[in-house]
Order: sequence, then C-alpha cells, then structure tokens
Amino acid sequence: MQRSRRLPHWAQKLLVRLFQYFVLGIVVVIMFVPIVILIFGSVKTTGEMYSHPYTIPNPPHWENLAGILTTSTFWRMMRNSILLMVATTTGVVLICGLAAFVFARMEFRGKNWIFNLFTIGLMFPINVAILPVYFVLRQMNEMGIPLLDSLIGVIVVQIAFNISGNILILRGFFTAIPAELQDAAYMDGCTAFDFFWRILLPLARPALAAVAALTMIVSWNDLLVPLVVLNSDKLWTLPLGTMQFQGQYGQDLALVSAFVALSAIPTLIFYLFAERQIISGLTAGAVKG
Repeated sequence: MQRSRRLPHWAQKLLVRLFQYFVLGIVVVIMFVPIVILIFGSVKTTGEMYSHPYTIPNPPHWENLAGILTTSTFWRMMRNSILLMVATTTGVVLICGLAAFVFARMEFRGKNWIFNLFTIGLMFPINVAILPVYFVLRQMNEMGIPLLDSLIGVIVVQIAFNISGNILILRGFFTAIPAELQDAAYMDGCTAFDFFWRILLPLARPALAAVAALTMIVSWNDLLVPLVVLNSDKLWTLPLGTMQFQGQYGQDLALVSAFVALSAIPTLIFYLFAERQIISGLTAGAVKG
C-alpha cells in the first residue's frame, strides 16, 4: 500500500498560523473600515462623503470640527459624561471592593446564598430591566426622592447594574490572597477593615484598576439609562446628545460624522491607556485563582 503523504510538522504550523492571521486580518478590516470612514468623513463635505467615502480628504475641511468645538452644548455634554463616569466608577469600586472582601475573607451564615443572588443579577441586563427600573425611579420621585431627570438617578442605576460582574472579578482575586497574610495581620493588631484597607487593596491594585477601567468605558458609552432617566437637554450626556444630533442634522452627514468622531475620541484615548490595566488585572486574577 502507498503511504499517504503528510505535510511536515513545521508546514502544518505555518498553515495554521497563516490561517489565523488571515482571519484576524479580516476582523481588523471589518472593525476599522467604519472608523476610518467616520474620521475621514468628519473633515469632508457631505457631497464628498457621498461621492468618495473611502478616499483621504484633500483638502480637509476643519470647519466641521471647529464648529462643534466652539459650541457650549458639546462641552456641557462632555462635562455631564465625565461627572457620571467618575461618580459611577468611584461607587462601583468602593461597593464592589467591600462586598468582595466580605464574600472572600469572612464567614457568616447565608454567605453563599447572598453571593448567589449577586450572580443571578448577571442574568438581568439593563436592557431587560429598564422598564421596572423606570417604575421604581418614578415611585421614588413620588416619595420625594428626585431621581428622574437627575444625574444622581443615572449614577444609581449604573452602579446597581455594574455590581454583580465586578464583585465576581474582585472576589476571585481576594480569595487568592494567602490566609497566612491575614492571620499575621490580625496578630499584629489589625482589624478586618485595617487588613482590607492597608494590605489587601494595595495587593489587589491590578484587579481594582481593571474594574475601574471597565466601569469607566461602560458608563461613558451608556445610552439607554440616560435616555430613559433624563428629560432636560441640559443633563444630556455625549451618547444621548449624539443620538439627538443625528436626528436634528441627519441630512448633513459630514457634521454628524464630526460630532460622532469628537464624542468617540475620549473613549479611544482612554482605552489605549487602560488596555494594559484591564488585561493585566483580569489575567492576574485568573492565574492566581
């Protein structure tokens, strides 16, 4: 019988690697083509966008970007977005850090049952629960607690729906800290909170940075919660303002592209700086766990 010819091992590895690069190249093109069109379109005229959407603008029309940057509305939306992002991230890191410490390092009756309630929260994303959330906020308004048409209401909802997943991330990291370290801290006179604040948090800095970075990105890009909670245009965030701007200037694609590009620039810059923290924090927790 004639033996079937098989490729050498190095050739098989080369073919697999080439196939991986080919698939990744297609994914990169699919992801970056809309971004490139958006950036090019922000410095073109509307006619150039229709006729030559893929070409480099020559000459670039900077008046689209300048017109948006000189309006107070854009900067007010950016201020609201920054305020929501900072407040939501601070609340999530504090609440999730304390809750994860309790679930990871303390023993009490019903701990697993309560922790399972938080994990069940992952099954109810904000898209599914937005209607009950709106009813709760409206009832709070009727009780004299103004959460509708208020940035505080948006912050409360964003914190509530970012707790479950981040508690899971931090709990896994806190559990990996050796118990001997906690025993030694107690022998030196540390209380449970001293151990959490002075020892555990510095050790868990990569995981905390990952949680903070993910929460910032989610809060900055959130459209649904501000759309439901906010009514006054003075409280609009950039994603909500972008949607309204597209509806108002839908025919002027160049101006819309400029507004969307300016709104996306802070997210892209932040992600470039936070990417290493996100990856190192999540992988460190996974490896140690």
